[in-house]
Amino acid sequence: MTRKPPFLAFFSRYALYFSWVVSIAAVGSSLYLSEVMKFVPCNLCWYQRIFMYPILILLGIASYTQDRKIIRYVLPLSIIGGCISLYHYLEQQIPAIAKMLPCTVGVPCSDDYLDWFGGYVTIPFLALIAFILITVLLLNGREAEEADLDDEEAYITSN
Repeated sequence: MTRKPPFLAFFSRYALYFSWVVSIAAVGSSLYLSEVMKFVPCNLCWYQRIFMYPILILLGIASYTQDRKIIRYVLPLSIIGGCISLYHYLEQQIPAIAKMLPCTVGVPCSDDYLDWFGGYVTIPFLALIAFILITVLLLNGREAEEADLDDEEAYITSN
């Protein structure tokens, strides 16, 4: 069995904590933008929040209890939320996509309040980065979970 480099082993060991910190930053940022800055979220922003907010709670509990089994439940939330963020970002960057399925209620999904670096860094882009970070960290942490299970099985069979 090949060993991971120490850098990756460190992130595997603390994957739950790091992904929880990313979710704290994402949820805190979304609440700051809507409650303090008074930016009204569009429909797709609400869908992204629907997937990010439970991740915060689940990873917080899992980090506290050292329960790596939660990874298999959080990964689908992160991947689906990331797909919604990707679609939302593409809708903002490619006007033809915004015309295919326009937002008919509330704030248009193709509008963005942030316009950093010429419009490339937007709120959905930041959400996409958070979902990608959480997914990559949890996939890395899942490998550590499997290694822990293998070690536990080896211990049980040796005794």
